[in-house]
Order: sequence, then structure tokens, then C-alpha cells
Amino acid sequence: MTQQQVRPKPLPTADFDTEPFWTALRAHELKLQRCADCKQAYFYPRILCPSCWSENVHWEQMSGKGEVYTYTVVHRAPHPAFGEDVPYVVAVVQLDEGPRLPVNIVEWDEASLAVGARVEVVFEDVNDSVTLARFRPVKG
Repeated sequence: MTQQQVRPKPLPTADFDTEPFWTALRAHELKLQRCADCKQAYFYPRILCPSCWSENVHWEQMSGKGEVYTYTVVHRAPHPAFGEDVPYVVAVVQLDEGPRLPVNIVEWDEASLAVGARVEVVFEDVNDSVTLARFRPVKG
């Protein structure tokens, strides 16, 4: 298969539970759900709070700041569509508000990449209907 024949990267598909998340990203906002009863913020979107099972949940703007909880550097693409991206960083970021998100770290270098490193959200507009949240090291 030549480079021109490589399938494009898969893109997320919004559903009833996740549409507010993807809509917020298109507006360059990071919104997650928070339980109005136990106050727990969480990710991934769902209709019940994972801590207390309450249905009393709402969407809330997050700061987009946090720290690297864990990460790995991918040197070998799992699929040809990701071949031009290697090496890239797959990480779990713990937001200052508490939730942990699986993310890609961009604009990284060996010196800035570490567990506990401060990061901030940046938005990648893939097309008119999909924007992805990426994170980059906080400078300074």
C-alpha cells in the first residue's frame, strides 16, 4: 500500500452522551461533567455520576491545566495512518479539577516530558466538525 493509499486516521463520532463534549471542543473549550450532589468532576461522559450514581450531573468549563500522570512515547506506529506522527506521546493528564484524561502531548521535548510536568490544553481543528484536545508543556 503506497502512502497515498493509506486510510485516514479514525475520527471520533459523537453520540447523545458525548455531543456536549465535542461541541465544547469545537468552540475551543474543555467541558467535562460534574455531579451536583457529590461535586465529583469526571471523564468520560455518561448519564450517571461514577462516584455516587446520581443523575444530577451538568457540564462545566475546566481550566485546561493539569499535570502528566503517566505517559509513553510511541516510536512505532500501530497503523500506517499514524506513521508520519512518530514519535508521539500518549499520556494521561490529571486536570487541576481532578479528572484524568487520555491525551496526546504536543510540542514536547525530552527535557519537558516527565511525570508531574505541568501541561495545558490546546485545540486541534481537524475539520469543520471535529476538534481534538491536545496538551502541551507549560513554558516557564
